[in-house]
Amino acid sequence: MKSVIFAAAIASAAAFAPAPVAKTASALNAFESELGAQAPLGFFDPLGLLDEAGQTRFDRLRYVEIKHGRIAQLAFLGNIITRAGLHIPGDIDTAGDAFDSYPNGLAALFGDDSIPTDGKLQITFFIGFLELFVMKDVTGENDFVGDFRNGALDFGWDNFDEDTKLSKRGIELNNGRAAMMGILGLMVHEQLGGSLPLVGDM
Repeated sequence: MKSVIFAAAIASAAAFAPAPVAKTASALNAFESELGAQAPLGFFDPLGLLDEAGQTRFDRLRYVEIKHGRIAQLAFLGNIITRAGLHIPGDIDTAGDAFDSYPNGLAALFGDDSIPTDGKLQITFFIGFLELFVMKDVTGENDFVGDFRNGALDFGWDNFDEDTKLSKRGIELNNGRAAMMGILGLMVHEQLGGSLPLVGDM
């Protein structure tokens, strides 16, 4: 009787074991060695965005990831700096409203004391200008997706060897990924309220 119960338990446990999946060559395998497939996760595509993707689709997604990572790094740093009490000196408009007279974080855009509509429109148009005319490969001289030097800004990039360039690009990707999670966390905590270390009251 005990052996029957034991066999039934083994059979029921086997029902929850993952089925073996045959490894087949696919377009996915082409991206497993791309920059950004780093430890500890390796190649991570839980939504399957690259299941049927070619190189063009991958390059587009990488471009978007780099761009959002750069924006998130600026947003996170800006959030931390303004919460520390550092603001641009002077007035934001001719009415005499100082930069530090507006609240930090999302409250600067959506709160009762938020930036006036004209200021928000100026910010929107400036970002649109950067997006359409500046933050892209204008000259066609880019060495990789996300290279916006356009033959003008170099900062010594061409003096690095290939391994150093690859390492720095990987660092930028990881910092951008962390910043995307960081600014999302700051926005959520701002809505929840409370206090965070190094950030202070939300």
